[in-house]
Amino acid sequence: MSILKALSFKDQTFKLREDAILDATTRILASKGFDLMTMDDVALEVGISKPSLYKHFKSKEKLAGEAMIRLLDAALEQLGLMPDTLSPRMKLQGLLEWALHVRLNGCLPFLPATSAHVREMLTRNLRYVARVVKLHHKVKSLVQQAKKAGELKSSLPDDVITYSFYARTCDPAVDYLKLYDKMDPDTIVQHMVTVWFDGVGNEQKETAAKT
Repeated sequence: MSILKALSFKDQTFKLREDAILDATTRILASKGFDLMTMDDVALEVGISKPSLYKHFKSKEKLAGEAMIRLLDAALEQLGLMPDTLSPRMKLQGLLEWALHVRLNGCLPFLPATSAHVREMLTRNLRYVARVVKLHHKVKSLVQQAKKAGELKSSLPDDVITYSFYARTCDPAVDYLKLYDKMDPDTIVQHMVTVWFDGVGNEQKETAAKT
């Protein structure tokens, strides 16, 4: 039984409105950032009054925190849905492809990277921190497994690979390719994934040049 079916009509309406609020918040955060976003922006985007918005979320901080928690939960769900038969590298690739598609749909805000104030705000949110730690552990574990299986360069430290993986989801090249090259989302994702996993250099030619 789905969560919505288990709720009363009133509770279903409340939950659907809350989802709409978080959808709007995510879009605004991705386009304007936390500092420029206002509760008025969110209420206007959803089409509800500001007092109605405050019935769901008491502050802009709580609203942004819940939007980020939902995003992290979605990433964890993506990993959980991947079959065990996939190799560690394929799981990393699948997660990166998912994140880039979310980014291209305007639903991937970069809050932790925007300012010290935002980072401090989020680190005070224990539910957010718990999700971040859980996701980081899973991604880093996949990196370690992929290195052990010979799927990623063993010479690179685990954290270098892991944090560069996160950075790829924030790469401004995605926006440039969409804006100036008019590439479709699938093509952009394919190229960005290739650049991260294969690199831009020809390893064989580099090795030959050194000998």
